[in-house]
Amino acid sequence: MPIEAPGAITDVAGIAVGHHHRSSGRWRTGTTVVLCTDGAVAGCDVRGGGPGTRETDALAPWNLVERVNAVCLTGGSAYGLAAADGVMTHLAERGLGFRVGEAPHEVVPVVPTAVIFDLGRGGSFANRPDAAFGARAAARATTTERSRGSVGAGVGAMAGGLRGGVGTASTRVVVPAGDDGPMLAITVGALCVVNARGSLIDPTTGAPWVRHPGVRRPTADERRALAAHTANRTGAAPLNTTIAVVATDATLTRPEATRLAMSGHDGLAHAIRPVHTLADGDTIFGMSTRRVDIDRPDRVAVVNSILAAAADTVASACVDAIVSAVGAPGAAAYSDLCPSAVRRGGR
Repeated sequence: MPIEAPGAITDVAGIAVGHHHRSSGRWRTGTTVVLCTDGAVAGCDVRGGGPGTRETDALAPWNLVERVNAVCLTGGSAYGLAAADGVMTHLAERGLGFRVGEAPHEVVPVVPTAVIFDLGRGGSFANRPDAAFGARAAARATTTERSRGSVGAGVGAMAGGLRGGVGTASTRVVVPAGDDGPMLAITVGALCVVNARGSLIDPTTGAPWVRHPGVRRPTADERRALAAHTANRTGAAPLNTTIAVVATDATLTRPEATRLAMSGHDGLAHAIRPVHTLADGDTIFGMSTRRVDIDRPDRVAVVNSILAAAADTVASACVDAIVSAVGAPGAAAYSDLCPSAVRRGGR
């Protein structure tokens, strides 16, 4: 049964998610696509010292492209950037992208992309995502997708000596009605691929740094097993990265979408210690599907509430990734070492 989890990025109206991965034989890698067929205002913030990205400059508020239809998160290090080609093909076949001509097919899809380093983990160094991975992940995207853990781009992820993965969460921001306008019900969602050099687990308690509804404090024996595992591992993986999308249905501008991504990094700092090292390529994309109009006199206060929720939601999604992961050869999961700590649905 899945763990109890705090919502998903697909709770944001207009957002769909699709995964494709291979985790058998000599493969352990994959791709995740966050899709918005109606287009989303987007921004990006890169803070890690070793990023692998594509089309991030196009998202700068002072540049031409106003909206994107997809963000691609993938394994494979810089090789994995090829997965974006498949996402572009999927979008172009549907006439989605930046229009450069009058005919339906005359579009150039802009697919911002970020990668994690998972080369050779549990498989062959040469086995990494390509265009087919991106096309399949995009084709599988649905607005009801809620998979987490060892799926998609998170299949080859590690974090602080434990198996990482994909985590997702959502938060509801309610702005009461008043003189400044009607009541607003805004959703903020996040999807994170956690492949961090740092740890998400407090060594003194054996629980995540950030509280998660699916986790309780592990037993004393489990804490000792976790501590022994941490002490015996050969060292943190030398190349890492946590990449994420944080989205909202509020009508943000492009600079505000960039601020949304920046606030997401505050969530990484809460959940992962240390974070943003030279060995990490931490990158977050902000997306606004513009379904909830927030243009009212107290707009700045509303945006600030959204940004605060973004930090909390990204932190929750990061924890969701590590507690949802399942173990694999050479990659113990948190749930393996601390099984009583992870509450399963139906208990």
